[in-house]
Amino acid sequence: MVDELIRAAIKAGDPYKAVRDSLQLKGKTLLVGERKFDVKGRIHVLAVGKAACGMSRALFEIIPREFIGNTLIVTKYGYRKGCPETNVIEAGHPIPDENSLLAGKLGLELAKKVGENDLLIALISGGGSALFVYPAEGVSLEDLIRTNELLLRSGATIGEINTVRKHISRLKGGRLAKAVKGTVISLIVSDVVGDNLSSIASGVTAPDPTTYHDAYEVLVKRGIWKKVPESVRRVIEKGMREELEETPKMLDNIHNFIIAGNSKACEAVARKARELGFNSAVMTTTLEGEAREVALAVGSIVEEVAKRNRPFKKPVVLVFGGEWTVTVGEAKGLGGPNQEFALSVARKIAGLNATVAAFDTDGTDGPTDAAGGIVDGETLQRLEKAGIDVEEVLKNHDSYRALEKIGALLKTGPTGTNVNSMVIAVIR
Repeated sequence: MVDELIRAAIKAGDPYKAVRDSLQLKGKTLLVGERKFDVKGRIHVLAVGKAACGMSRALFEIIPREFIGNTLIVTKYGYRKGCPETNVIEAGHPIPDENSLLAGKLGLELAKKVGENDLLIALISGGGSALFVYPAEGVSLEDLIRTNELLLRSGATIGEINTVRKHISRLKGGRLAKAVKGTVISLIVSDVVGDNLSSIASGVTAPDPTTYHDAYEVLVKRGIWKKVPESVRRVIEKGMREELEETPKMLDNIHNFIIAGNSKACEAVARKARELGFNSAVMTTTLEGEAREVALAVGSIVEEVAKRNRPFKKPVVLVFGGEWTVTVGEAKGLGGPNQEFALSVARKIAGLNATVAAFDTDGTDGPTDAAGGIVDGETLQRLEKAGIDVEEVLKNHDSYRALEKIGALLKTGPTGTNVNSMVIAVIR
């Protein structure tokens, strides 16, 4: 039952189908939905993110090769399956590596080669922030990696993380798009809450409303201003003194289209649940917060339904979408936000006839091979029988090993898409 619902979520985020449904070429007119673009020159292609291969495969089926100019596809290690045999780079995620830097340099070179009569089709999906990097002058890859690590461990939201990333980059925050002389058409599979264009893959093709001062405030708020490398502080300080150019606040030649996202995936799960004979409801697609705390809130709703049949009558499937975070600090445990969510909610649903799955739709939760976890009313008892102190595990952020010990990890493998995280609660 839960497996069928998870499959429905992943299928709804299928990047190949999303591009096929959104893009057409009729003669020398390119159609994106109802928008028309004249093809006067070459069509260059830049695909970046975990869904890059599926999106690229669809595009190359729609647009004949004779129209295509320069191409670059950048995706995560292990996500190359189904990629067109063209210029492909696999790179590091969630921490960028040397291949991420190579991809960023090549991507900027490609952008600069787009002529005034040319089109650049950018295929953007989640993961692009780490997979595609080119630090600001004076900032090394090592300094960028250290900053990313500190941000990820600080509990910063994805919006906060991207605010910093955009201001120590030559690509992000619309800087890549600004380098293009022609027209940019960006097809986007969204993995951020609220589908904020400037946050998806750090907004390489979107204007950026944030500033150097905002980046500074994020680092101060999260207690890592004095911990990030000196080169990063120097760039941000120079930016605040207006010695460096801000990220672009307007981009006239850019056309961004969101073609898939968390909302559609959540709706697909609710439809599938109804097909299976359950009542269903999408509770929200903008859930955010600290994973273990958000889990208790969701668990409270599950408990209310299970015990009192309100606000929904059983049997029912409740769907929650969004992105939750974990403030790791100095803890050395292994896990991810969805695994921590699952472990935490197990405390709240103990003894109930309910099952809760928390997972990342890309198939990778944190630096692990699990997408998340599946727990039910008996999970807490099984953990205790296995000698696992749940409170201690949560304190150490070691959810992976705890869930693994009782067979409660959810492993899907790479899904080829990324439309953020999801929680599916089945209450009987």
